[in-house]
Amino acid sequence: MDKRSYTIRDLFFRHVALTSPLPLGLEIQRAEGVFLYTPDNKKIIDLVSGVCVSNTGHGNVAILDAVKSQIDRHMHLMVYGEIIQAPQSEYAALLTSLLDPSLDSVYFVNSGSEANEAALKLAKRYTGRQEMVSFVNSYHGSTHGALSMMGNEEFKDSFRPLLPGVRHIRFNCTEDLDFITEKTACVLVEPVMGEGGVIAPENGFLRVLRDRCNKTGTLLIFDEIQTGFGRTGAMFAHQKYGVVPDIMTLAKALGGGMPLGALVASAKLMECWQSNPVLGHITTFGGHPVSCAAGLASLKLLVNEKWLGEVSEKSAIFVKALQNHPLVAEIRAEGLLIAVDLKNEIFAKEILGLLLEEGVLSDWFLFCGTAFRIAPPLSITKEETGLAIDAILRALDRLK
Repeated sequence: MDKRSYTIRDLFFRHVALTSPLPLGLEIQRAEGVFLYTPDNKKIIDLVSGVCVSNTGHGNVAILDAVKSQIDRHMHLMVYGEIIQAPQSEYAALLTSLLDPSLDSVYFVNSGSEANEAALKLAKRYTGRQEMVSFVNSYHGSTHGALSMMGNEEFKDSFRPLLPGVRHIRFNCTEDLDFITEKTACVLVEPVMGEGGVIAPENGFLRVLRDRCNKTGTLLIFDEIQTGFGRTGAMFAHQKYGVVPDIMTLAKALGGGMPLGALVASAKLMECWQSNPVLGHITTFGGHPVSCAAGLASLKLLVNEKWLGEVSEKSAIFVKALQNHPLVAEIRAEGLLIAVDLKNEIFAKEILGLLLEEGVLSDWFLFCGTAFRIAPPLSITKEETGLAIDAILRALDRLK
């Protein structure tokens, strides 16, 4: 049969590789602001944001204009070499201006997984050490090195052997920090654990971790791939806690809806790429000029709009409205990264379908099967927040 006679849905299930046995199968034709639209024009409130990618909303005109303008100039060139490209350079300058002065150099890559891969390589190269530490229930990507650092054995067992010399310790457990020694090249940690179900640091844990890394000469890497760009109410989550990493990895919202990743460190650290060996990390498409143009426009919006200052207030609206529902056992919120924990895996699975019927797209957490996610674009209005809350409450009532 001629493929032109197939629907998009047919083509999806016939030719697109699927990673779960029961994909959602929701067809989206267009998106605008916080809303997704199906082919029959059903409007759905997006409480996933492409997993914290679309922080500045869907279809933002400033981002679209930046993409179109860059396409008119040029698309792909040789990204890493001797060619100077304005979007990349201007984006790196704005990004580093918002960070501690020690984080003054940006290496753009393709994705969050690659950003973490490169960060691990850089730590090994700089320290000359091989051991690495991450945390139980942490998520850092699906490539082999990032997977090795993932803190969940079920997701890793089928892909062994993985990197040797990796130890997983408990988040918020200061006793476990003794496992960080003079043999440890780096510690990779989410300042707020995302896929673990929005777990915030407690009792100055990040400060104690920073002190331990300083004592042992270990590089501290903050994975801000999900928590960056205003998601937690600060531009970057570590800024809420007053702790500066040696390396920060970014992706998701970094590209303003386009694929882009990065690691940020000091120029001294980044110089390691230039020798032993030369071209210590290379990438064909990392820092693509169109992606950087989109990301730059998105970051300018976050700097200039009022959304960042409203994150905590909007978060509190969600929490206040939902916390007293009899099926809600706990709400863990760091800005607009919110886990609504029902403490019941059956309910947590059922609620997603009910939410969709009520016009809301949510998702689960990889390592917290009892909770569902609230992570809308930061541009969500208070009126739209109210619409989302009403839909969530209707879905929760239907679980009874």
